[in-house]
Amino acid sequence: MLGYNLAACTLEQAVAWCVRAAQEDVSKLVVTLNPEIVVRAREDHQLAHAILQAELITADGIGIMWAAKRANVTLPERVSGVDMMFALLACDPPLKVFLLGSKPGVAALAADVARARYGTEIVGVQHGYFDKDHPQEVVAQIANSGANVLFAGLGEGQEVFLQQHRKQLGVSVMMGVGGAIDVLAGEVYRAPQWTRQLGVEWAWRVGGDPKRWHRIPRLWSFVQLVREQARG
Repeated sequence: MLGYNLAACTLEQAVAWCVRAAQEDVSKLVVTLNPEIVVRAREDHQLAHAILQAELITADGIGIMWAAKRANVTLPERVSGVDMMFALLACDPPLKVFLLGSKPGVAALAADVARARYGTEIVGVQHGYFDKDHPQEVVAQIANSGANVLFAGLGEGQEVFLQQHRKQLGVSVMMGVGGAIDVLAGEVYRAPQWTRQLGVEWAWRVGGDPKRWHRIPRLWSFVQLVREQARG
């Protein structure tokens, strides 16, 4: 759909896939696809390449579910990055997790919450304010941590970073999680449950945060893109 091989899976199935993949020696990239990423990838060829190289792509967002319906593609449910991350943190036996991203101190706080709440084995943390052009030290830190799951909350470009350094990172399962580390740390609150049930979580988040208003044109561009594909 929209040029990408989207997995028709439930959250439970996606988590089970990740758990199995975490036990393998081959590095695999998970992308939770949302409308904004689709639009950005139309102009960012590195991002498009990273998505195409992903071993698992899930539908993150009501926009993707809507687009799938228009394309007569059956998806059982939305599988978001934050829901997948929380479910994987709660795995028993615990996975070996590295948290990468957010402001200094936030990933460490999130690690403490994960240990206390889920009993997660956090093997390393690193904030996202490092030199992306010279990431060798951070990459080596992750590679030497023994992690089999890497959650990267680096915002725009996180999937590109993971794909470009996949071999050096040497982590079995890598996934970009946007602001999910902030949510885990309690720095940012998730939209209320009712917004997720009604499919208006995106409107609640964008409307309540002026920093997100620049994303509205991208959402409109996504609608136009889906309509063009349906006509074509």
